[in-house]
Amino acid sequence: MVKKLYLGQKLRRLREQKAVTQAALAGLLEISTSYLNQIEGNQRPVTLHILLRLCTLFNLDPASFAEDEEARLVADLREVMSDPLFGGPQPGTVELRNVAAASPDMVKRLLTLHQAYHKLRERADGSGDPSDPRTVLEVLQPGGNLPYEEVRDYFHYCNNYVEALDLAAERLVEDEAMTIGDMAGDLARHLGERHKVRIEVQESIGDQGAMRRFDPANRTLYISPQLQGPSRAFQLACQIALLDFGGVIDQLVGAGNFTTTDARSICRVGLANYFAGAVVMPYGPFLATARATRHDIEILSSRFGTSFEQSSHRLSTLQRPGARGIPFYFVRVDMAGNITKRHSATRFQFARFGGACPLWNVHEAFAHPGKILVQLARMPDGIDYLSIARTVHKPGGGYLRPTRHFAVGLGCEAAYASELVYSAGIDTRDASAAMNIGVNCRICERTDCHQRAFPPITGTLSVDESKRSFVPYEFTFPTPPGHA
Repeated sequence: MVKKLYLGQKLRRLREQKAVTQAALAGLLEISTSYLNQIEGNQRPVTLHILLRLCTLFNLDPASFAEDEEARLVADLREVMSDPLFGGPQPGTVELRNVAAASPDMVKRLLTLHQAYHKLRERADGSGDPSDPRTVLEVLQPGGNLPYEEVRDYFHYCNNYVEALDLAAERLVEDEAMTIGDMAGDLARHLGERHKVRIEVQESIGDQGAMRRFDPANRTLYISPQLQGPSRAFQLACQIALLDFGGVIDQLVGAGNFTTTDARSICRVGLANYFAGAVVMPYGPFLATARATRHDIEILSSRFGTSFEQSSHRLSTLQRPGARGIPFYFVRVDMAGNITKRHSATRFQFARFGGACPLWNVHEAFAHPGKILVQLARMPDGIDYLSIARTVHKPGGGYLRPTRHFAVGLGCEAAYASELVYSAGIDTRDASAAMNIGVNCRICERTDCHQRAFPPITGTLSVDESKRSFVPYEFTFPTPPGHA
């Protein structure tokens, strides 16, 4: 069955952005104004003919009408609505989709408000004084969301693909004829010839643990001797991003509508890092090599002179309209289970609060250092994912600077499994081969999980003193209206 496309809100926003009246657009589409009005009101679907006509008129890729952002908003909104704060039966998926489609900006504001509330509650629990007016004002002022969370959402909703920087990075590599896989020398030459920047390797370059410091007064870029291979090339590319494309980065940050100076500064760093990754792993060559090697991360790392983490992260950014790669999720966790990086171009969504599912193989990776683990995982919505995980480490450079250990996770929907070398020996058609996992215990409604840490907040507890199973309680869920 062909899915009907109801794109009314997106079409209306596009028309308003282009400053075109409804009557004028109807004429361009060769349909009546009343018909277009019904489409914008989601009373009628968009036909393939009209979709292609829109793409031709506005020079758009049909994929730009995909529901990626809407799906993310729905997932985030579902988690927020599960908070006991709201009470009552949970809104259904259809209702959430209608809200996300009709008012995406309002949904984002609601998510920001809920994050501020969650942050306030955490502080109150820690201080024991929830009535402290200074705490309330600090949290609920504009920008109450943590700066890092604000920037994380920025990349999340742009699908972790920044076209202006990605194209600029690819052009730079081509124009300068840089050597893919051994780029540090070319990047240093560019800095010297274009910006008269001298590179100096120095043991102490300021703050402890600093890897790069630029002194604009004497045009010197100080690099830590601990930076070798992939890390050194990456930091040189970051400096080029700030010097060559600082104006582009400023425009992107300005369009992000961040609420704090800290968030804007963090986003500048994030965009510079994005550019650096796009330089050392240029989009076209990287995508072609990924497909040719069936996305073998170790081969990609060898050919592009990058680390396992860098290559994995780059795979998750290959979402250029007209040349999209496989939609991956990417995550990095520390040994305590804290998620330090995350992005999903798939329907796989991460929890905004709380930890991740303990049955996910990214946690098991710490028990098998350096080994790539493969897992066929099934989320509660019934979607299966081929997930790989491996540990990575970042040396501190000295006895008093301990090595940092992380686990990197990368995955895609099982429908793409045949395009990955990691699917060897795995029968994705075997329903019993998949491990049932969830987002996290807080919102997971699985009733048969032996690893559950605590009951879902939307469930009703039932404790039977005469009975003991894997967890010391059972729970039920309220019946939605009309389903009794």
